[in-house]
Amino acid sequence: MAQILIVEDEERLAALERDYFKQAHYDVVVQHRGDDAEQWLKHNQPDLIVLDLMLPGLDGISLCKKIRANSSVPIIMTTAKVEEIDRLLGLELGADDYLCKPFSLRELVARTKVILKRVQPNEIEPPPKTKLWLNTQTAQVSFAEKASELTIVELNLLSALMDRSGHILSRDQLIDRIYKDQRVVSDRTIDSHIKKLRKKLNELDPEHDYIHSVYGAGYRFDPK
Repeated sequence: MAQILIVEDEERLAALERDYFKQAHYDVVVQHRGDDAEQWLKHNQPDLIVLDLMLPGLDGISLCKKIRANSSVPIIMTTAKVEEIDRLLGLELGADDYLCKPFSLRELVARTKVILKRVQPNEIEPPPKTKLWLNTQTAQVSFAEKASELTIVELNLLSALMDRSGHILSRDQLIDRIYKDQRVVSDRTIDSHIKKLRKKLNELDPEHDYIHSVYGAGYRFDPK
C-alpha cells in the first residue's frame, strides 16, 4: 500500500484529503507544520507528499528544497496563491504537480494515482474489500460490505490511532486528541472506549486485531 504524507495546516482540509486518500486505499500520514514534517521525514519515506505552500514552522518552499536535497519522492504542491510566479517557483523547486485552492479532492487523488503509476509502474492496489476504512463524515468504520456506527469519542479515538498507524500512542496523547476542552479524564475511560471500539472492529473483521495494547505505554493501530 502506497503511503501519502499530507502537510497541510488547515485541519479540516487535511482531514478531507486524508479521507479521500484512505477511501482510495492509501496509507495516510498528516502533519500540520512544516518543521514537524521535516522531522518525520528524517525517519520515514512516504511514496508521495501533498505539500501546502504556506505552513507554520517551516514554509512549503523551504521544506521542498530540503526534501529535494536528498530525495526524489513525488511532491504535489497546493496553495491559495495563484500568481504565476508562485506556480513556476513551485515547479522549479522540483514539485511534480501543482494545485491551486480550492481544488477538487477527486482530482488530487486522480493526479496522485497518475504520478504513482509513473514512478511505481508495478504497484498493484489492494482490493477494496480487504481494507478497513474510516469515514469521518458519517462516523462509520467499514470492512468488506459491512459497516459499524461509531460514537464521536470512538470516531476521534480511531482516527487518532489510524493517523499514527504502527506507532504507540499513550493514554495522555489520546486524551489530548479526543477531549479538546481539556477536561480531566481517567485512563480507565480511555480503556473503556478502546474495549468498545475493539468489539466493533472485531465484529467487522474477526480475523484481525487492529488495536494492540502495549503494556505501560499505550495503544498501537495495526492496519494488517
